[in-house]
Amino acid sequence: MKKFSFGVAMTLVLCFALSARAAEKTAPVRMGCGLMTFDTVPGWGLDENGKSIIGPCHGAVVIDKAGNIYTSAQLGVFVFNPEGKLIRRFVGDEYSNIHDMEIRDETDGEFIYGARNANAEGIKFSADTGDIVLKLPFPEESGLKLEKFSPTAITVAPNGDIILSDGYASNHIFKFDKTGKYLMHFGEKGNDLKQFNTAHGMTLDTRYDPPRLLICDRNHEPKGRLLHYSLEGEFIDEVITGLGMPTSASVQGDYVSIPDLHGRLVILDKSNTIMAVLGHNPDPEQRRNYNVPQDQWIEGVFSGTHGSYWDADGNLYVQDWNVAGRIMKLVRVK
Repeated sequence: MKKFSFGVAMTLVLCFALSARAAEKTAPVRMGCGLMTFDTVPGWGLDENGKSIIGPCHGAVVIDKAGNIYTSAQLGVFVFNPEGKLIRRFVGDEYSNIHDMEIRDETDGEFIYGARNANAEGIKFSADTGDIVLKLPFPEESGLKLEKFSPTAITVAPNGDIILSDGYASNHIFKFDKTGKYLMHFGEKGNDLKQFNTAHGMTLDTRYDPPRLLICDRNHEPKGRLLHYSLEGEFIDEVITGLGMPTSASVQGDYVSIPDLHGRLVILDKSNTIMAVLGHNPDPEQRRNYNVPQDQWIEGVFSGTHGSYWDADGNLYVQDWNVAGRIMKLVRVK
């Protein structure tokens, strides 16, 4: 009888231990609404101990045609497969502090274009090998006498022209041809309709024909906004205002995802109507806060969304501006 009681007791202890361990596992969080409903993937991109791999980040996310996810951090660029396993990385002085990225499939392979604000340049490198094939320093040919050059965004036109935004300094947007030859610039700093107050993010808006530039005017007063410009630098219109601090933009089909540094991600349709708001942070102390440590992260709640990108299935990958390095996978609910 004593042996039976001991066995029952041990079984109960084991069951309670397993239950406690199961309870410790983070459950997915559902967010969004309607067509734009997503589930989080807890622990995606973390190491076997549940710790961040990428370290401090203030960057972007892009995805290659094989479905691999590239995210930029202070140390460099980290590449994950869709399951969240690190498969390669490009780290060191040449790849550090890439603030924004674009990826493009070209004749010689896939290439990543990066805007390096801290290093005052744009770069182009192989997504496969990391070989750097082009650098874009400040173009002296522009005739501008700038005291500072701090690029924050980069995109590429269908013909290969490269557009680079000096969002942390002059707020001029520079255009180069595919070889890096300076062509022109437009824009200036200010709060008027055709001025930028931190032209922070930018992408090619392929929802329209012909494609146009979609520019995130992060600090424009009284509220952050999005603007459309032609690829020749001509103002088209003010797309939407009241977005807080829009940091970047990623387009898939008729939809665009806009990270907001206030701790949320906004999805717009082709009419630029808000379809969903993801990960809204209800705590004003954690919004726009770089210093939220990993042990204070809350599943399904963002603190300073900075980069995002869609995969082929409509899932989203989102990077927070964060001291520990946070990247999240959101699976589209079909």
